[in-house]
Amino acid sequence: MTDHVPNETRVIPLRPHGARPHGARPAVAPPRQGPPAGPAAKEPLWRDLVGDVLRRERLAQERTLKDVADAARISMPYLSEVERGRKEASSEVLAAAAHALGLGLGDLLSRAQGELTRVTSRYAGSGRRGASPSSLDGLCLAA
Repeated sequence: MTDHVPNETRVIPLRPHGARPHGARPAVAPPRQGPPAGPAAKEPLWRDLVGDVLRRERLAQERTLKDVADAARISMPYLSEVERGRKEASSEVLAAAAHALGLGLGDLLSRAQGELTRVTSRYAGSGRRGASPSSLDGLCLAA
């Protein structure tokens, strides 16, 4: 028959020593870059403002996330995501959450609009020459 050759395992590297696979993260993350410069980068998202208003009102009433979610008939994880600005909730969900907190949808949106005006007025002069805070108000709510 044939001569017997011992079973020896030989490792053949697929990439050079020290190279990372595509998409792998380095052991130490590089320093994070700040947000891009400019007034547009400083404006908050509507979902962040609405979520902040919902969370502040819930905490002011000393209510739990579970309590408000049950009263609004929405899931607790979803309400948490809405409060953190990670989900863009529908008007039905926002109305249900607002009503669970004893607010109307208009109250919730009015408070969020007030927060938007307050936050954006800080940056009124940063990107526009001669702009006044009132010239940035794009939404008018009448009672």
